Amino acid sequence: MTGDTRFTLLASYNQWMNRSLYDTVATLPHEAIVSDRGAFFGSILGTLNHLVVTDTIWLKRFAAAPDAPGVLAALDGTPMPAALDAILYPTLPLLRERREWMDALILQWAATLTAERLGASLTYANTKGTTFTRSVLGLATHLFNHQTHHRGQITTLLSQAGVDMGVTDLLALVPDEG
Repeated sequence: MTGDTRFTLLASYNQWMNRSLYDTVATLPHEAIVSDRGAFFGSILGTLNHLVVTDTIWLKRFAAAPDAPGVLAALDGTPMPAALDAILYPTLPLLRERREWMDALILQWAATLTAERLGASLTYANTKGTTFTRSVLGLATHLFNHQTHHRGQITTLLSQAGVDMGVTDLLALVPDEG
């Protein structure tokens, strides 16, 4: 079975954008990366950590499904983050290492998202313990949309710091058919 190409495209875009974003953020001094800029998660580093936290949470939820793909077993030794604003990695190099590992895992997972898997439901508890049952299609879409949302915040923070992020559009990865 091959995965849904929409999700492999989104996973590829996700990986490409994260690499580009981390490259851009790395041009700033550490103090600028950790400075509270009034964003939802304070700093650029706080927002980047939030994305690793939430990706970990969502992938562990997907891994708990009865038909979970084997690639998600890579998360078995990863503890569930305790808070959405947790700073799991206090420096950009450590965070980047985890981000790159996670993006490779997301690519592998996306390749397993067949029509059958996407048509299934997943029951999970949010961080407050409330239980929900939603479609895997909707939840997988949310995982990628959530990243885009917060990367947009980071590009605004970079712009405010005088740094141009450059091209961020998904179209940069979509082949020209003309």
